[in-house]
Amino acid sequence: MKPVIVVHGGAGRIFKEREQGCRTGVIRAALQGYSVLKQGGSALDAVEEAVRSMEDDPHFNAGCGSVLNEKGEVEMDAIIMDGKNLASGAVSAVKCIANPIKLARLVMEKTKHMLLTDHGAHLFAQAMGVPETPGEKLITQRSLERWKKNLEPDSNPEEFQKDLGTVGAVAIDSEGNVACATSTGGLSNKLVGRVGDTACIGSGGYADNCSGATSTTGHGESIMKVVLARLILYHMEQGMSPEMAADTALDYMKTRVGGLGGVIVVSNSGEWAARFSTKQMSWATVKDDELHYGIYAGEKHTKSVDEALASGSEGF
Repeated sequence: MKPVIVVHGGAGRIFKEREQGCRTGVIRAALQGYSVLKQGGSALDAVEEAVRSMEDDPHFNAGCGSVLNEKGEVEMDAIIMDGKNLASGAVSAVKCIANPIKLARLVMEKTKHMLLTDHGAHLFAQAMGVPETPGEKLITQRSLERWKKNLEPDSNPEEFQKDLGTVGAVAIDSEGNVACATSTGGLSNKLVGRVGDTACIGSGGYADNCSGATSTTGHGESIMKVVLARLILYHMEQGMSPEMAADTALDYMKTRVGGLGGVIVVSNSGEWAARFSTKQMSWATVKDDELHYGIYAGEKHTKSVDEALASGSEGF
């Protein structure tokens, strides 16, 4: 099986001045994940590496760069899933951790549970020797300004929610195993303790070797209502292509509950899709040593992996 990886940097509205950073960030993540696959690594390792790369990138609403809750704190959610045996690990409302996706993987591999939250997740992280990152180190100037703006009496936080930078990755490895990973800081000025779709299996992501893997982004509460990730794979089980399954599920979410979002999908035969009902979604994929990437609907650039690696982040 030829390995494939697809990543997204969140669906929503990407402001002009941030386009370059988002584009570069998803390309870097896709190339890093693909490098794992090319060296014979697992889909699980590849999606974790790709998401870790975007958590460390302040352009995205995950890890460093996460939006703030109503109290001005970062609370993050993440999930990872292995399509081989449906094993999954997730964390929700975690603070003071640079890479929630790594903690989610530890939940999957070192506990009998699938989801740890808030204080319990914090205790588990300590027990696993995960280094603590001071909360303020995860806060960017942009997130702080947005939080303050949303506190103003006449502000409309909903307006800002259109710029959602949840990150995710899906992959298939040379052995035909699929995996997904998703990580987010959630909604700006959310209530303390709010958990969205990301940490919920079947909503923020799902992976099953019988069909494929998907990672979602967008309005979390809407995604949860339709269990978006699992819905896409259901359509694929009925014979739809990844692209048609994604469009059908996104359309259903829009008409049924008025929710917008985006998804990335890889099938168990290595077909892929990156689709969205929002204005934009930064995405990148690598298959057959070719990199494809875009932000706007209908936009798709192609480069060879060698060319992309040679040109570095300035070349996009």
